[in-house]
Amino acid sequence: MNTIFSRDRQIKSMELTVSHAEKYLGQFCSLLASYTRKTAKLRDQADMLVRQLNDFSNTEDPELRTCLKNLAEDLAMVQDYRQAEVERLESKVVTPLKAYGDIVENKRADLKRFNADRDRALKELQKLEKLQQKNPSDRQRISQAEVNAQKATNDAHRSTRQLEETISDFQRQKLEDIKRIFTDFITVEMVFHAKALEVYTHTFQNLDSMDIDKDLELFTGRIRVSEGPLDNQTLLPSSMAHQPSPTLGSSLKHTAESAKKSRSSILQRQRVVEEEEEDEEEEYESEIEAQQSRQSYASQYTQILRQKN
Repeated sequence: MNTIFSRDRQIKSMELTVSHAEKYLGQFCSLLASYTRKTAKLRDQADMLVRQLNDFSNTEDPELRTCLKNLAEDLAMVQDYRQAEVERLESKVVTPLKAYGDIVENKRADLKRFNADRDRALKELQKLEKLQQKNPSDRQRISQAEVNAQKATNDAHRSTRQLEETISDFQRQKLEDIKRIFTDFITVEMVFHAKALEVYTHTFQNLDSMDIDKDLELFTGRIRVSEGPLDNQTLLPSSMAHQPSPTLGSSLKHTAESAKKSRSSILQRQRVVEEEEEDEEEEYESEIEAQQSRQSYASQYTQILRQKN
């Protein structure tokens, strides 16, 4: 009987081990599950940002349009990495922690079974003690009570040894699992942030290389009010309308000068049109070159994969 009660401290230690595991691993599971869900929500918000960037870029001039489209592609690529992060957190962190709900229940069942064996042994010992005090001469009943008490005590000892082994295995498994779970958690986070940093570094360089002056020049050209040639008649003073008609010679001279000015004006307008067309072609070519020189990280990564295949 003394041997059974002398193990009370060890039993309490086992119960505390199981209780602490149930409490803190359950809290870790809840917190990390929430962490994973919020990471998934962040991915969804970033996807919405990608769509808005693409829509806005279509309304802007070449420089900003190129940079925003590259930014959108790179952000979309980071969200692919974030999706992988969510899936790995779920499989490598949250799921193993969830499994401890069933594991803890099994250990509590083992503790309950041990306590039942110990209570049975205690009752048999108390029964034997009372019988010895009341009927010390009844050897047959005392002998039977001793056999029952011995059997119950042996069962309690055997249950104790099994419980010690079970709790030791549980502690070893808990230590290994906690080490592995949080190592996987840190590894998943490191992989995501390393890849995201790689993409964002390239994206930062793309944004930094944007030539604001080019877009500003195009915008200024669109909003500037053009000053076209005015009609010659509008420049004549009102007094000229009341002057006498010119002679025939002066009329012919004036007609020749007007024809000459008209031809000169037509040639000038043709040159202006040709220059504008050349400027548009140069602008288009420069836009293509700018887009080719500032590719998104996602585009370059795709090209590298295709070359490898």
